[in-house]
Amino acid sequence: MEVRVGIGYDIHKLESGKKLIIGGVEIPSEKGFSAHSDGDIFFHALTDALLGAIGYADIGELFPDSNPEYKNKPSEYFLYYAKKIVDDKKYKISNIDGVIIIEKPKLLPYRRQIIQNTARILGISEDRIFIKAKTNEKLDSIGKQEAASCYVVVLLTKTED
Repeated sequence: MEVRVGIGYDIHKLESGKKLIIGGVEIPSEKGFSAHSDGDIFFHALTDALLGAIGYADIGELFPDSNPEYKNKPSEYFLYYAKKIVDDKKYKISNIDGVIIIEKPKLLPYRRQIIQNTARILGISEDRIFIKAKTNEKLDSIGKQEAASCYVVVLLTKTED
């Protein structure tokens, strides 16, 4: 059985008055992401992990922030695109594991909703997805609530032809 592993990473600045969207879920917060799209760090990192696992491209290459077409675009658009490429290459998603690093707000109350939304978009069962939320213990730009970041690892397996 052929397997592929991909890793994705994203970071965005946090700004007062912006929406905080993680995993397609709007989370109540004083600060949200300053980004060209909706800034969803989980979906951006996941998109990069999927595309990287199949050696296709990266999110910045496919959806450059210099292109006005992607301004304020919901990040699930990018994720749907990556999923289609994975399917076209005859791979299936076996596992997704993510770590979101954000000082505030606490994400545990939203984890189930983020997992459910991700499973719905990707057409996989929820038990194939897990996310953890961590703080940076008040260190660096993340700890000072100036930014948030995310790492995602995916495992893909080749489907039968």
